[in-house]
Amino acid sequence: MTDHGPQPVERELPTEEARDLISLVREVIEREIRPHAAEEEAAGRFPRELFTLLSRSGLLGLVYPEEYGGGEQPYEVYLQVLEELAAARLTVGLGVSVHTLACHALAHYGTKEQIAEHLPAMLGGGLLGAYCLSEPSSGSDAAGLTTRATREGDTWTLDGTKAWITHGGIADFYTVMARSGSDRTRGITAYLVPGDAPGLSAATPERKMGLKGSPTAQIHLEGVRVPDARRVGEEGQGFAIALSALDAGRLGIAACAIGVAQAALDEALAYTTERRQFGRPVADFQGLRFMLADMATRIEAGRALYLAAARLRDAGRPFSKQAAMAKLFCTDTAMQVTTDAVQLLGGYGYTADFPAERYMREAKVLQIVEGTNQIQRVVIARHLAGPESG
Repeated sequence: MTDHGPQPVERELPTEEARDLISLVREVIEREIRPHAAEEEAAGRFPRELFTLLSRSGLLGLVYPEEYGGGEQPYEVYLQVLEELAAARLTVGLGVSVHTLACHALAHYGTKEQIAEHLPAMLGGGLLGAYCLSEPSSGSDAAGLTTRATREGDTWTLDGTKAWITHGGIADFYTVMARSGSDRTRGITAYLVPGDAPGLSAATPERKMGLKGSPTAQIHLEGVRVPDARRVGEEGQGFAIALSALDAGRLGIAACAIGVAQAALDEALAYTTERRQFGRPVADFQGLRFMLADMATRIEAGRALYLAAARLRDAGRPFSKQAAMAKLFCTDTAMQVTTDAVQLLGGYGYTADFPAERYMREAKVLQIVEGTNQIQRVVIARHLAGPESG
């Protein structure tokens, strides 16, 4: 590799503690993640033991309070950790983002008693979470969910099917949104369901284009009994909880997308500065240099956008529009950059001997999860022009 090859991202971090955290994450990546990423993804293996290590290292609860085992880091820092993890292996970065999403309802809407009882184990006790909102017939239309929650005394019974659940079948707990009333949006309630609850089962994992190491499966709830003590938030508050979680989750996806894009740029830069054609490095040809310049510029713009949204959140200011913008722009950037990386590697880019093709396949799903990019445009337009008439 030449002196002009890939270099670690220079990060703007608010504290010395944050700089130490990034250094720790990079050590974990080089020791535990990067050496096995290609092989495990090709084999479709989920690194469950790695997530146990991340949990014990405090990396699964970075944004939550220290008193419950969290890292109490701002989103500005947490998202840059996600970016680093996703650049090494998207299965890991996305997994941390989903786990953080699964903890959101309890951490922000649970009672003090619920938080004290459950949150420490969720953050640092080796547990892995999943978030259950989508269903086979209600994806973008989240309020159209039909999974039922019926109450008898102090016990709820859940019946229905959830779809596209990351960590489906391997999670230790599921944050489940279910219909407890007839109102379209105010008739949904959130529940914290143990992974081993009787009546809860997982279908065979989906066979996906990419992200093969991360299991995605339907979750079947057949007469699953949940005590009212595991209801999170007020009855009927579940949809508002879900939307709150998704705003934060979209920032996680944006950061993961920039991580994948950065990895693709690094691969393309390493290849084009070493590969020689017509007696000189491929990177000497102006057409390819311009491609690299455009890729790097998109990545920097995406990083700035998700960090700007994160700083709004950290300041307690509205950030829903900016989260949708970040998710939209960063995931579209990841798709464009990874496609260009494959092109820059030529025939080698299309082979599994180089990671560029994996990055390209993985980038596609990021335009779909946590609300498709078409839905992000709907959200942004509503903030600009108000709700649609009619």
